[in-house]
Amino acid sequence: MPAAPTVPKPPPAAERVYTHVKGAVLDRRYEGGTLLTEGDLAEAVGVSRTPVREALLRLEAEGLIKLYPKKGALVLAVSAQEISDVVETRLLVEEFAARKAVPAPAQLIARLEQLLEEQRELAEAGDLAAVSVKDRCFHAEIVKNAGNEILSRLYDQLRDRQLRMGVAVMEAHPGRIAANITEHGELLEAIRSGDAEGAAGVVRRHVSRVRVLVRGDDR
Repeated sequence: MPAAPTVPKPPPAAERVYTHVKGAVLDRRYEGGTLLTEGDLAEAVGVSRTPVREALLRLEAEGLIKLYPKKGALVLAVSAQEISDVVETRLLVEEFAARKAVPAPAQLIARLEQLLEEQRELAEAGDLAAVSVKDRCFHAEIVKNAGNEILSRLYDQLRDRQLRMGVAVMEAHPGRIAANITEHGELLEAIRSGDAEGAAGVVRRHVSRVRVLVRGDDR
């Protein structure tokens, strides 16, 4: 008789809570200032309180929440300093990577074209969280192409903050979705045409705009 198919084990309870809360914080279903209680989270995920505590400690260590004994966990808002720090780090890494992308290998161009098309489709569907993920993937692909593993790891550490800021920008400025896609197209064209400084310039304008938009200072 054929062997019975192996049924994959569900993730541990703490991992399920962690994934639930982190996903909700990053896509802003749990906005900054929201107070989460162990009881509510345990009920939402269908677990006991013990794995909830474990997951919340992990999320506090990542800087997404602040635990208050006997009260719960407060979702931390994105601070002006955090915005500034992320933008400065992105500029350092991404301008370098954009220059390094020229001359571009064919596989990089093909991958960027694919990601750009997927971003357009998700934007049309109105899935802001997925658009933010795809937006971040577009930039990460250019960074990865630079071939510097230390820079790639540094850039990966910005992932959660980038996603959260990305959703915040699109919620507050819906017109920015189309503008992001247009600017990604400009960046792709600069890389494709071999214009290293032009590509770096597009990155500089594109990423710097995040600081203004997340703060709500757009004119």
